[in-house]
Amino acid sequence: MASSAQESAPARKLTKEERAEQRKKKIGPPIRYPFWFGGSASSMAACVTHPLDLSDAPKSMSGTFVHIVKTDGPLALYSGISASLLRQLTYSTVRFGVYEEIKSRYTKSGHEPTFPVLTAMAMTSGFLGGIAGNFADVLNVRMQHDAALPVNERRNYKHAIDGMARMAREEGALSWFRGWLPNSSRAAVMTAGQLATYDTFKRLLIDYTPLGDTLTTHFSASFLAGLAAATATSPIDVIKTRVMSSTQKQGILRIVGDIYKTDGLRWMFKGWVPSFLRLGPYVLPCSRARGLGKIS
Repeated sequence: MASSAQESAPARKLTKEERAEQRKKKIGPPIRYPFWFGGSASSMAACVTHPLDLSDAPKSMSGTFVHIVKTDGPLALYSGISASLLRQLTYSTVRFGVYEEIKSRYTKSGHEPTFPVLTAMAMTSGFLGGIAGNFADVLNVRMQHDAALPVNERRNYKHAIDGMARMAREEGALSWFRGWLPNSSRAAVMTAGQLATYDTFKRLLIDYTPLGDTLTTHFSASFLAGLAAATATSPIDVIKTRVMSSTQKQGILRIVGDIYKTDGLRWMFKGWVPSFLRLGPYVLPCSRARGLGKIS
């Protein structure tokens, strides 16, 4: 009778420490990679997803593609690739490197980072990365947006270095920091949406499903992290693009008011689909390159 009562008793819930120990057995010891792996992985991902990052030229993603290909040919879809790569080598290297370093030090102190702690780490890292890569982001927005403009309105930067020099000469060196606040705020939210949610989703999948540290787990966590990041950053992305593509100084509130008059509340999610399509491919290789496949 006692044996049958034990069999019918509900399974005891594991404590936080027991789950952490069980997770370590599933995934093995953590792997430490060089800080620049995240930036280099982002650069490779940018070569694939660059056409999806085109600014809001005509009305839709497909309309933008057709317009650019008809006007300037297929190679125009990679307009501004040098600025995109420069952006990843600065912005992504800093945010991934800082995040991994902070998380590693926190873990070594004997604590397991909770979701709020991971979010704070990611937002700090993203904000610093946004500042470091702001000049390249301005160039990236302008060079991508060029293909959607009438020929007489284009800036025609030859490459990222030419763009930097011309911006400094024609608009002053401070133009490199145009839109730094919305850009850094967007980077903070983006990094929290990508890295903190990726780590958390992956941890939940390993703790509460039969999945171990497998490719299926990483794809699932990447998909959910990309969904969260694209949704959270969409409104900031629209504002950032408008600020950086302009040569005039306009307040953020005025820009939001103008966009709202034109598009209504839909402006908050303008470009959400291409943003989501490119974020998934970014999260997986970048997280693997940073060693996040192993939770310490």
